[in-house]
Amino acid sequence: MFDDLDYSQPYASARSPVMGNNMVACSQPLAAQAGLDMLRKGGNAVDAAIAAAMVLTVVEPTGCGIGSDAFAIVWDGKKLQGLNASGRSPKGWTPEHFAGQKEMPQRGWGAVTVPGAVSAWVALSERYGKLPFETLAEPAIGYARDGYQVTPIIAELWRRGADLLKDQPGFAECFLPGGKAPKAGEKIRLKDHANTLESIAATKGESFYKGELAQAIIAHAHVNGSVMSLDDLASHSVDWIDTLSVPYAGAVVHELPPNGQGIATLSGLTMLEALGVGEHPVDSVETVHPVLEAMKLALADLDEHVADHEHMRLQSAHLLDPAYLMERASLATEMAANPGHGSPKAGGTVYLSAADESGMMVSFIQSNYMGFGSGVVVPGTGISLQNRGAGFTLDPNHVNTVAPGKRPFHTIIPGFVMNADGTPLMSFGLMGGPMQAQGHLQMMMRILRYKQNPQAAADAPRWRLEAGLKVAVERSFDRLVVAELRAKGHDIEVEEPSGVFAFGGAQIIQRTEHGYVGGTDPRKDGLVAAY
Repeated sequence: MFDDLDYSQPYASARSPVMGNNMVACSQPLAAQAGLDMLRKGGNAVDAAIAAAMVLTVVEPTGCGIGSDAFAIVWDGKKLQGLNASGRSPKGWTPEHFAGQKEMPQRGWGAVTVPGAVSAWVALSERYGKLPFETLAEPAIGYARDGYQVTPIIAELWRRGADLLKDQPGFAECFLPGGKAPKAGEKIRLKDHANTLESIAATKGESFYKGELAQAIIAHAHVNGSVMSLDDLASHSVDWIDTLSVPYAGAVVHELPPNGQGIATLSGLTMLEALGVGEHPVDSVETVHPVLEAMKLALADLDEHVADHEHMRLQSAHLLDPAYLMERASLATEMAANPGHGSPKAGGTVYLSAADESGMMVSFIQSNYMGFGSGVVVPGTGISLQNRGAGFTLDPNHVNTVAPGKRPFHTIIPGFVMNADGTPLMSFGLMGGPMQAQGHLQMMMRILRYKQNPQAAADAPRWRLEAGLKVAVERSFDRLVVAELRAKGHDIEVEEPSGVFAFGGAQIIQRTEHGYVGGTDPRKDGLVAAY
């Protein structure tokens, strides 16, 4: 008689930061607990992150899947290391292949690039993991086979995805049991997903890129007109890379280099320093206005110059040159502006964080991009595929134009912070498409410059830059500040809470003298699990 509960949350909730010696923070409680289970079994932070990531493909399929892409930053106790496991375009994606189209497809097989998440799990496990790879997959396999209750936020995202994607190849068969999206609290089983994870675990990903799963993926691709080939899958590889970094507020903030958007966070933070942001209260108009202007300048450069790093006309160092960013910051005035890009001289996502008592910390993100990605699901496998090809442009003169074997511009970015003395301070990230670089900047300003704790920084009201002078702010934003921003020329729209990723969903783990303190986003189902 109590089965039809109202799952809306009419009241603001105030979470407390979580503390512990071992910690996993992610957007779904079952995934966080799976990661913690690996730590209790003797695994390390990387083992925990992989296990949580696998579970998230089951319990949060609206944001990620087995066919996702992924990135990571790992502190192994001695060195900070980045991982780019995003996939490249099929070799058949020539400009001629898209002739007659005005823009890249957003859904269907025409938007699918080679999925990289499986390769990320395997690469991280091989380099850093302590537990057998098969052990890491056990929680995800169990939830997929035995079932789990769908959470309210995911149920709503599932419903929205179903309305858009029900006719995409394989979607309804996998995600619409009984012909409809599951309701909040309903138990769902994904048995094909379980079988696929078992195959991936047993072969350490080999079946996905070169074996029976690869054959199933490409057979489905060809039936639906895709030019993706077995060679495209078999030739996929991850890149171990160095991070980009800038000093900020006495610490050093790290992001991965392009093809992601983390460079915009770094350039924005550098401009905040040039503008003297930090002298006024964090939520005052004297702070918010110059921060908005700096982020606009950073995003304008991002849109113009960033793509697969192998195809960029400018090096990342040019875009982060302090003298150039000082010049860019000088364009910010007392009134809102709509800046263009500069020209420096040549010279639906899930995020999780894990840390263990040995000092290892992991910042990990994986995504199908738009909710449920392409909407394509390979029949009999549960493999839902990302739509990262939509990140390309068909403008032949743009640096991010589509080409064979090229990585598209990516929105998903893991973040990391080091102390000035070279010790690790924080693993952090934020889900939500174009919100991510903006959200990174807002959280780092709050924590590093204003010394807010991770949970307070996650709770704080956010803004989101859109086209021109338009700025969306959350309903909890101070109304007086909203009025003052409007007086400065900003076109402010106050948005009602949507329960999705309009303003991002964050997880943060910060190292302290005695262990870790973690925060997670009230906008999602997040949980910080610790002991």
